[in-house]
Amino acid sequence: MLSSLSWVFPLLLFVCGGWVFTSKRKHLLLTLLSLEFMVLSLFLFLFMFLNIMAYELFFSMVFLTFSVCEGALGLSILVSMIRTHGNDYFQSFSLLQC
Repeated sequence: MLSSLSWVFPLLLFVCGGWVFTSKRKHLLLTLLSLEFMVLSLFLFLFMFLNIMAYELFFSMVFLTFSVCEGALGLSILVSMIRTHGNDYFQSFSLLQC
């Protein structure tokens, strides 16, 4: 049985990722990295929960598949933004130009 401190650790990771996501809004790369950090903390929590409840871990593989697709989509948006605007600043482009 895991102690209560081990359940607080994924929650702390998620909160730290959310804090970085809200504080570093200038660069797209930093926001994408903080979102991936939050997804990994959710995966850790899901993995711990499935192990404690003695469930199968197939759902964690589905979760990882969706998180990889989310990361690839974010990376493709980042690459297209850098190709069109030259940097990843949110202030350098306008929605009216797209």
